[in-house]
Amino acid sequence: MNGGAGGRRRGPVALKPYRPLLSPCREPVSLRPGKTEGHKAVVRPLEEAEIEPTLRSEVQFFKGPLGVIPNSVRTIAHRPEIARAFTALNIAVMQCHGAVTPEFKRLIGYVTSYVSGCRYCQAHTILGSQRFGASEERLNSVWDFEQSPHFTEAEKAALAFAHAAAEVPNGVTPEIESRLKATWGDGDIVEIMAVIALFGYLNRWNDSVGSALEDLPVSAGERYLAPTGWDVGKHR
Repeated sequence: MNGGAGGRRRGPVALKPYRPLLSPCREPVSLRPGKTEGHKAVVRPLEEAEIEPTLRSEVQFFKGPLGVIPNSVRTIAHRPEIARAFTALNIAVMQCHGAVTPEFKRLIGYVTSYVSGCRYCQAHTILGSQRFGASEERLNSVWDFEQSPHFTEAEKAALAFAHAAAEVPNGVTPEIESRLKATWGDGDIVEIMAVIALFGYLNRWNDSVGSALEDLPVSAGERYLAPTGWDVGKHR
């Protein structure tokens, strides 16, 4: 298939090998070209009272896992049908029907967000993991999960898959796939992949729009993510 300017053909892209998360992380988001401290969100988040009444009732869901209605949701709420669909998807993805727990789903979201470089979602997922019972040891070592004794082999396989799936171009290899399938059933893999895909959407949204971080996730990020070089950057 031809693509790009002038119809040039793009050759095959080699899959990238899996690389464990290491500290420090990539260059801070706030220091990347075109993204500086003091950056304001592209779209103003609505105040809670401004959200369409029926939708306002539906998005109260987010106060459970996060303690607040996130600014990302307040921004999407400018178009209620999109916000309503996103909220329903979020609820469905985060429901647990098998062995993947609410705490672990948010740690999967963290690894996905780490690879994508979205500091907004990194802070939200580490806060969500904490609120769903993650131990201090897991919160402090998820960024280096392969070397951590606080994750099972099955969990490491899922997090390795999340890491590779979040890479662009996609880094999932047959070895990573086999490792995942050796420890998780099909239904659980669907739930794992759904979390990765959900945060792919959120990572693109929040890093592009520049959603401002709320106080609770900022505190969680500062407490648990300092070894990765995390800071608020443009999300304040």
